[in-house]
Amino acid sequence: MLIGPADPARVAELAELAARTFPLACPPSAGPADIAAFVAENLTAARFSDYLRDPDRIVLTATDGDRIVGYAMTICAAADDPDVAAVVSQRPAVELSKIYVAPQAHGTGASAALMSAVLRHAAESGAACVWLGVNQKNARAQRFYRKHGFTQVGTKTFRLGTHIEHDYVMARPV
Repeated sequence: MLIGPADPARVAELAELAARTFPLACPPSAGPADIAAFVAENLTAARFSDYLRDPDRIVLTATDGDRIVGYAMTICAAADDPDVAAVVSQRPAVELSKIYVAPQAHGTGASAALMSAVLRHAAESGAACVWLGVNQKNARAQRFYRKHGFTQVGTKTFRLGTHIEHDYVMARPV
């Protein structure tokens, strides 16, 4: 398993993985149209090209052989969500915006390796903490984050197409 910066020449593969894995983290109440709208707006090859050019974002990939099997994206900027700003008090803070691994790579250590790389990059950037939003019904992800030192510090909402989802805000010091 190799963890490293996303390759701009592989954004199509990265977008395909993102489109495949994002629905796996959505609650049962999320409709296919809302999921498709989110993917079309946020997880296309063009959007990943934008993310890779954004100096406030870091996109990492986990590759196994010649396949991308997971990715993570951080945002090194102040939270613009007032619910998050109210509960994430350590500054500077890094948002773990996305971390997904293909089902066939579950149990391989890819998720843990991506998380370790995210935390290392956050520490190297001088961040005081890393925070994330996770759907309140996604118990599996919450267990993973707790295992890596995150604790629930608040709540926020997340727009998924036309539907509003409810997330926990979790954070941990770097």
